[in-house]
Amino acid sequence: MKGKDVVRRVSELALPICKEAGVTLWDVAFEKEGQGRVLSVYIDRGAGVFIEDCERVSRALDPLLDAPEFDGLPSYTLSVSSAGLERKLTCKEHLEWALGKPVTAGFYQAVDGSDSVTGVLLKHDRDHVELRVGGEPKTLKMEQVAYLRLHVDF
Repeated sequence: MKGKDVVRRVSELALPICKEAGVTLWDVAFEKEGQGRVLSVYIDRGAGVFIEDCERVSRALDPLLDAPEFDGLPSYTLSVSSAGLERKLTCKEHLEWALGKPVTAGFYQAVDGSDSVTGVLLKHDRDHVELRVGGEPKTLKMEQVAYLRLHVDF
């Protein structure tokens, strides 16, 4: 099973578990970390995510990952956590949720001499995002953008 197939299948399994636990499934990632891999399940809830929420989802999901369909996977660690304040925005639904909110876009290569830019997300489509930066709209090509995250000033 390839990485994106793992993410798709784990998302399918985690969705009803999250609903039952009273949380929202934000994202799933299967990434190489050091010598191993981490299967990360990110959850969200309007009132905030508590350790008990993560534990509930983890305990319900873990036995399902012992199914034969996952036997060929390299060894991994399961991690269930909050999506976090500066959460990744990885899909259309995340961008819809973030409209009107401050986001940071990081670039593969410097744009206008900078490796990232922060502004309010005004609109998006498959090929572009538009941010309001310093009061002016700035359109970025998605092919330039390495990541988008919610931005929080501390």
